Amino acid sequence: MNKDTKKIINLFSRYILILALGIGNLYLIYKILTPLTIHTTNLAIRIFTATTLTEDIIQFGQSIIQIAPACVAGSAFYLLMALFLSTANILPKTRFKAILTAILALFILNILRILILAFLIATPNFEIIHWIFWHLVSTIFVVATYITTIKFYKIKSVPIISDVKYLKSLIKSKQKHKKKKK
Repeated sequence: MNKDTKKIINLFSRYILILALGIGNLYLIYKILTPLTIHTTNLAIRIFTATTLTEDIIQFGQSIIQIAPACVAGSAFYLLMALFLSTANILPKTRFKAILTAILALFILNILRILILAFLIATPNFEIIHWIFWHLVSTIFVVATYITTIKFYKIKSVPIISDVKYLKSLIKSKQKHKKKKK
């Protein structure tokens, strides 16, 4: 198998994996992350106060929080994985380590986000704070995690664009090769 064939197989495998991870409304991601998020959050709150955990509801003091799917942030994890999988020219071992590092970092940041909100639940402006954390801070977490991880692992390729450039160069070289034969 030549170099180009291996690269094309790698490229299509990565995009098929992106599609597979998204099947069923991110079922696999939520199946793994929901219990991890619920139990980690419960354990973290338990450091400060007694808790009662019932399914996805954590009660502590006078407060009750529900770890809804939006709190788990499955789509943020999916976006992060899609960014790494759509980035060309990464050795498989490096890609695996980078994805694992990024997922762990985002998981920790997400737990911190939930904890901050949990302890602010009784404040008068909670709904505004919650909206800011949900829409803005979560996005910043994903972008910051991705940028930090690619810098740490010295990844130079750009998601999707590097693959498109490669495919274009392949097409151009095939066209040049055909013209030379004529």
